Amino acid sequence: MTDPKIHAAIRAALQAFNKYQPVEATAEARFDEAFSSDKDFLTKVDDVDAVFDDMPQLEPLREVFFDMLMINFFSEDVKKLEEDYLETEEWEDIEEQTLERGTEMLNLLLYLNECQDEEIEPSLEDYLKEFLLVDEDEFQDEYRIYEPVIANQILIESPVSEIKRVALEIDIESELKELFYPMMVFFQDVQNGESSPEDFKANAVDIAFDSAAYAILDTFK
Repeated sequence: MTDPKIHAAIRAALQAFNKYQPVEATAEARFDEAFSSDKDFLTKVDDVDAVFDDMPQLEPLREVFFDMLMINFFSEDVKKLEEDYLETEEWEDIEEQTLERGTEMLNLLLYLNECQDEEIEPSLEDYLKEFLLVDEDEFQDEYRIYEPVIANQILIESPVSEIKRVALEIDIESELKELFYPMMVFFQDVQNGESSPEDFKANAVDIAFDSAAYAILDTFK
C-alpha cells in the first residue's frame, strides 16, 4: 500500500517536473504500482529504479524518489512486519546495501511528519537544533552536512535571489548542493509567507528539479 501523502507527493513532483521536462504519461501509474506492491523493500527499489531506467528524462528525481520509497516503507510496509523489524539483522543488511542511496530529503520528510504528529509548525531552526541536533557533539556528521545551511540561516529573511546566489557557491561535493535552493525557499515560505512563483522560477538553479523537490516538501507540510 502507498501512504496517501506519498501518493500525493509522487503526483505533485511529476506534475511540477513536467512543466519544464516532459514526463511520460505512464510514469505516475508505474510509480504507484511499484510503491504499492507487496514485494520486499529491495525488490521495490529495483522496480522503482526500472522506471527511471526506462524514462531517463526523470533521472534527476531518482534519489528523492528513493527517499519517498523509504518513507513509505516506514509508514506502510513496516506494519506488515514484526514489531522490532527495524532492529533486525535483515534490516541492517538492507541499510548497508542502500547506504549510498537517497538524499537529505529523507530527513526533511521525517521531520515534517514529526511536526504533523506533534502539531508544531516547521521551522529551519527547529529542524537543525531539535531534529538533527547539530549543536550536539555526537551529531557532528549532521553538522558537517548542514554547515552551508547553518552558516546561512539569515537567508530565511533574504530575497530568493540571495538563496540562489549562495546555492551556486556551495561545493559540488556537498550533500546539500541540489536540495539547498528548494529547501531554503520552502522554510522561508513556511515561516514568512509564500514567495511568488515568478520569483521561485526566475531564481531556480534547476527549475525542473527545484520545482519537483519543493512540491514534495509542500505536500508533506
